[in-house]
Amino acid sequence: MNSEVILEINNLRKVFSDGLSTPLEVLKGINLTVKKGEFISLMGESGSGKSTLLYQIGFLDSPTEGTVLINGVDVNKLNDKEQSKLRRESIGFVFQFYNLIPNLTVEENILLPVIMAGRNKKDYEEKLDNLLKTVGLSTKRKMLPKQLSGGQQQRVAIARAVIMEPSLILADEPTGNLDSVSTNEIMRLFKKLNKEQNITIIQVTHSSSVAEFGDKIICLEDGKIIDSKENN
Repeated sequence: MNSEVILEINNLRKVFSDGLSTPLEVLKGINLTVKKGEFISLMGESGSGKSTLLYQIGFLDSPTEGTVLINGVDVNKLNDKEQSKLRRESIGFVFQFYNLIPNLTVEENILLPVIMAGRNKKDYEEKLDNLLKTVGLSTKRKMLPKQLSGGQQQRVAIARAVIMEPSLILADEPTGNLDSVSTNEIMRLFKKLNKEQNITIIQVTHSSSVAEFGDKIICLEDGKIIDSKENN
């Protein structure tokens, strides 16, 4: 890990309002700095604001107030096209529900971001082969998602998230759908990618054992960061 800042959040507030009921303030002045190569675990009870914070970091939603800077760029000052390009090239997403395309094979699912970016998938053949080895799915590359276990499907989702060599992975309850054995496999895979490829990872989890895989554990409660500790 180095001292280069990859993410800077300043006074981030998010208020949800439908104009009818009382506005709901979900994030209440979040300040957070993440350095390149860090593995951060965001913890908190349901409703604490951790997933909302993750979505702000990935600019899947815009803040009511405050700034989110990715590699020094204020993402909310970009237009839609610029945001899409930055998101596609710099961020990989992994969700609790794997979000694989059911009629595409393992390798086709992994290459989806390459196709969507308008790049030549032939240029990614070696990267694909290496990724399939890394996630332990070399023999299953022609299979469909329904032929895989939950843990295997999540490994496909992780490979898809890193195929474009992002500097940041955002994972929302990535093991929430898995048994304990698959959970440990997935978390060891995240740790491997973090250490060997220096990919910064920010994961949301309610599990203390999953959070322990992170270098730093940040606890949220009622829309505020109430604790942050290094995990040596």
